Amino acid sequence: MHSDTIAALSSGSLPSGVAVVRVSGAKAAVVMERMAGILPAPRRASLRTFRDGEGRAIDRGIALFFDGPRTATGEDIAEFHLHGGRAVVAAFLKSATAIGDVRLAEAGEFTRRAFENGRMDLTEAEGLADLLAAETEGQRRAALAQAEGALRGTYEAWMDRLTQARAMIEASFDFADEGDVGDGVDAGVRRSIDEIREDIDAHLAGAERGEILRSGFKVAIVGAPNAGKSSLLNALADRDAAIVTDVPGTTRDVISVTLDLGGLPVVLSDTAGIREAGDEVEAIGIERARKAMDEADLILALEDPANTPGPLSRVKALLAAVRPSFGSMGHASGLGEDAEDVPARNVITVRTKIDMATGGESEHPLRHRLEDGGYDFAISAKTGAGIAPLVEAIAARAREAAGDPSSAIPLRLRHRELLADASRILREFVEAETLPPEIGAETLRRASTRLGALTGAVGVEDLLDVIFSEFCIGK
Repeated sequence: MHSDTIAALSSGSLPSGVAVVRVSGAKAAVVMERMAGILPAPRRASLRTFRDGEGRAIDRGIALFFDGPRTATGEDIAEFHLHGGRAVVAAFLKSATAIGDVRLAEAGEFTRRAFENGRMDLTEAEGLADLLAAETEGQRRAALAQAEGALRGTYEAWMDRLTQARAMIEASFDFADEGDVGDGVDAGVRRSIDEIREDIDAHLAGAERGEILRSGFKVAIVGAPNAGKSSLLNALADRDAAIVTDVPGTTRDVISVTLDLGGLPVVLSDTAGIREAGDEVEAIGIERARKAMDEADLILALEDPANTPGPLSRVKALLAAVRPSFGSMGHASGLGEDAEDVPARNVITVRTKIDMATGGESEHPLRHRLEDGGYDFAISAKTGAGIAPLVEAIAARAREAAGDPSSAIPLRLRHRELLADASRILREFVEAETLPPEIGAETLRRASTRLGALTGAVGVEDLLDVIFSEFCIGK
């Protein structure tokens, strides 16, 4: 239990219809009695007049008291539901913090106390931080699963199995003369440890999905100058995110916007047109375009056939400049199941400016695919023709890459690094032909320490300030 008591607005920005001020700590009951009169029965709402230290009314609202340790923070908590005016909340907090040993909370301090008092583990705290920051349905589902203990249950189960294995090893040398400690202990432990390692590796295979859910499915829009990249970005974003002119090379840097497509964050990046650079600034932009392509989960390769030597020829050339395996691709979309064409499945080819094609925009866009060399989509950013099916194709790729958001997957780099380290240590144990029991037990202890750091059970003190600083004040 902390010696000081913390107070903060916990209901979001002001003004608002209702504001909730939360007080947690040893003096929570004192704050309630000083400002709302007699302490209400635990977990029973009571209508009260809130008063300052001189007895003057601040506001009238609902008072709630929760006695620890069965509370969100593990401490006594007092909640005051006020009218959400700035002056009302300011006056209340000023009076509350005038009471001895009561101060304003720091960012994330309520959640940190919940962690320190055993009300949640570190993965659940991180899940709560991600839930507060979630902007899409997929992010919300993934964060909620983690906040409700999906990862905690998985990691603690592995730790329990490791503990049992360590116990068997230690029994093999502590009680070697006992008849109930068989010679087959070592082989059985190795099988068990190898199964845990396989489970960890399978779990790590979902790390890429976790990164997509957390940071977004990255889509690079590439092509020659004036291929219509910036126009497409603006059309997809439904705003003027990028400057569009008839002058080739207008885009000099990577311009990104994030969209919510089917509940998943999709990061679209407009890149500089790839050609021989005319100056140093354009050269830097082109290099950044190549980097964006290399890091993308999906590439939209745009081409205006009127400005190229032949259908898809320049698109193939610019892709090959970044990833040589694209140089020999057939259909750039990779919609087929040819195993030799796997890299091309990360590319969707798009013919642009169909409103300028012979026959006018009334022609069906798919006709251009057949007539002009196998484009996946034919669009007009000006009229919107063909945009809807292209958006659905991008969303489908994102859904496939992200998988089920509510499944237990590692969402953070910290998780992936500790899991990979634990897997490596367990592999060392399994592959060692001869390993003294004492060394084997110590090896498994090292792996347990890595898993313990995931939940915050061991060795995370230096990370706590960083993790809890992600929260807002009052949470």
